[in-house]
Amino acid sequence: MSSPSSSNLPLKAIPGDYGLPFFGAIKDRLDYFYHEGTDEFFRTRMQKYQSTVFRSNMVPGPFIAPNPKVVVLLDAVSFPILFDTSKVEKKDVFVATYMPSTHFTGGYRVCAYLDPSEPKHTIFKGLFLSTLATRHNNFIPLYRSSLSQLFIELEDEFSSKGKVYFNDYCNKMSFNFLANLFCDRDPSSTILATDKATKFFDSFLFFQLAPLMTLGLPKILNFLEDIILHTFPLPSLLLKCDYKKFYKVFNENAKSILDEAESLGIKRDEACHNLVFLVGFNAYGGMKNTMPALIKWVGLAGEELHRQLAEEIRTVVRSEGGVTMAAMEKMSLTKSVVWEALRIEPPVAFQYGHAKEDLVIHNHDAAYEIKKGEMIFGYQPFATKDPRIFERPEEFVGDRFVGKEGEKLLKYVYWSNGREIDDPTVGNKQCPAKNLVVLLSRVMLVEFFLRYDTFTIEAGTLPLGSTATFTSMSKATSS
Repeated sequence: MSSPSSSNLPLKAIPGDYGLPFFGAIKDRLDYFYHEGTDEFFRTRMQKYQSTVFRSNMVPGPFIAPNPKVVVLLDAVSFPILFDTSKVEKKDVFVATYMPSTHFTGGYRVCAYLDPSEPKHTIFKGLFLSTLATRHNNFIPLYRSSLSQLFIELEDEFSSKGKVYFNDYCNKMSFNFLANLFCDRDPSSTILATDKATKFFDSFLFFQLAPLMTLGLPKILNFLEDIILHTFPLPSLLLKCDYKKFYKVFNENAKSILDEAESLGIKRDEACHNLVFLVGFNAYGGMKNTMPALIKWVGLAGEELHRQLAEEIRTVVRSEGGVTMAAMEKMSLTKSVVWEALRIEPPVAFQYGHAKEDLVIHNHDAAYEIKKGEMIFGYQPFATKDPRIFERPEEFVGDRFVGKEGEKLLKYVYWSNGREIDDPTVGNKQCPAKNLVVLLSRVMLVEFFLRYDTFTIEAGTLPLGSTATFTSMSKATSS
């Protein structure tokens, strides 16, 4: 499907308003968290204004974010303006209208909060891309080894209890993989290989993202939760002692990365804090969302899709003589399923940017003026379920991206802070591990369906993403 040329669209004023100073932001926050919920908050305003572009306040609002006013984008056509760093500034807007304290990161603004126009962004992004490139050959062997241990642990608990909660085991597996990938020596004898690692980094994520969450407590506690989570930032001091322990381990075990950083003119201390954030927030946080969501959607899709995936995966692995990069590229349905999971539940829901100049943007129906300095906000789950782009947008369609026509839709899959057809560079803000995430998701499915024919799950949600609990796991009858 296509949208009319922007030159043919009428220029309209952006509908919506911000309400009374201070109180308008509080009202919108209460609606967002307690009266309506996230999706309904955006849906009701989209219907009220009959527009996918409108003005609103965005959480958390005062006091954590003194200026919560945003221009909201909810469609696939307007959304990509947020990727154009020549037109929008991405400084300090990585997570929301606020930036967590740099006390969480050793006093440094880490790469995620830097705009590409800042010199350090080019250096750090280049370092991350180089680090991934030099470890390219380790991706599949390391991950397959981690997955083997994961399935042993899942089966042990499933055998004893008849069901098994996937998230906890997946979190442990993901962090072990990342620690092995980024360390120069096996970290199995360090704190990185203990349950303390995932517990700490869960807290590391929660303390910085708490202003964007609700815990689903009884209504009588909503006021108290709003005061604690959404009014004052949680203190980094509570994590300081444990953070130092993990910083020290990375400093001692990731010497090649830190040596390269120093050769580029980066202070070793600053490079190590960036590495801890990259591994613990970007990578672990991303896998913590992505893998359970993938299993959830594939599980809910049912036995017919499982049969098709198992047949494709086992046939290709036999013909290619193993699980290789080349084999992955031949699994068209497996690739499509991964992209569909990323489309329907992107691991990062929000995108932000400040207009660097006066802009004219457009959606399917009209053009709108945005003034220099205004904050633009995109809610990704609506943009990637745009009904004028995707048929049956709310449904998980496993083969949506199979074939030439299906692949044309990939330019509307935005989960990585960029189009799926684009690649991360030092000049953009696209996730440096974008291609790695897709690869690991495919390997997860491959390893699963080499072992199992089908499975069922109970799905749920947490503040940081989906949950999946296996309620049945049928071992493979053929391979």
